[in-house]
Amino acid sequence: MTSERDGEPDGERDGGRAERAEDTGGSGASDSGESVFTVLVAAAANFGIAAAKAVAGLVSGSSAMLSEAAHSVADTVTELMLLVALKRSERPADDEHPLGYGPARYIWALLASVATFVGGGVFAVYDGIHTLTHGEEMGSPVLSYVVLAIAFLLEGFSLRTGLRQATGEAERHGVRFGRYLRHTPDTAVKAVVMEDSAALTGLLLAAGGLLATQLTGSSVWDGVASLLIGLLLVYVAWVLGRSNAQYLVGRPMSARARDGVREELLGVEHVVAVLDLVTLVQGPAEVMIAAKVDFRDLSSAAQVEAACEEAERRLRARYPEIRRVYLDPTPGRSGG
Repeated sequence: MTSERDGEPDGERDGGRAERAEDTGGSGASDSGESVFTVLVAAAANFGIAAAKAVAGLVSGSSAMLSEAAHSVADTVTELMLLVALKRSERPADDEHPLGYGPARYIWALLASVATFVGGGVFAVYDGIHTLTHGEEMGSPVLSYVVLAIAFLLEGFSLRTGLRQATGEAERHGVRFGRYLRHTPDTAVKAVVMEDSAALTGLLLAAGGLLATQLTGSSVWDGVASLLIGLLLVYVAWVLGRSNAQYLVGRPMSARARDGVREELLGVEHVVAVLDLVTLVQGPAEVMIAAKVDFRDLSSAAQVEAACEEAERRLRARYPEIRRVYLDPTPGRSGG
């Protein structure tokens, strides 16, 4: 017995939203249009910043500035990939992909994290090591300071947009911001917040490296700043890559949410036991439920069908992100 619907649930129980958010660790759905806007703002900011940093780096000869330019280029590529991810994941289910395209966002987001690692982290680490071992001739840092100040303002605006969406979603689902950011399946917003936070930190490191080099006359500090920027990017890429890989492999709802699903199924008339339960998060607003359910032996086919419909209604009322429910009537050991 299977059931699949894409419409909205008939209603929610009192307190269901807060309970659902706590159950899922804050991994409720976020608005796709809002996520697209957040990514667009970040991409536009990083594109302009990348060009300015590259010019300043070439003029000043600063390794840290060139590393920051690579950082911004990697972020721009990342955000373009995230836009592709958001658009691809919105395609409706078809004959070739009966469960939809939701996981496509995690494939492209994973590629975006690789771009951050290779395009930003590896280059910055290499450039920092090269500066430490070979030294460099430093030019005037004035342009670099100006570019860093402008970049800080633009990155701050981009981060503010991402934080506003993430904070709003956390409040909407009744969980703390940190918990929401750790567990949200909307990895596009998570990427923007983490990358922009890393960008602001990188700008401070680059400015510190330039200032220390200017005061001491040694390019070692600029190389150290470049190396730290690279390590920061490697860390961000690792966190985002791991997060997306978990959803690609197949991540379930939280243990508490799975207990809630069992509770709703057992609350349906004619259901004796839930013998096996599988939950699969396919996207920020897309969860699939599959379960082997033991119905009372004396239940008629019509009663079993009605029970399946009632089970889906109850599940979607408590967890609106559930899109597909598949129930398999299976005889249990008790004999009903």
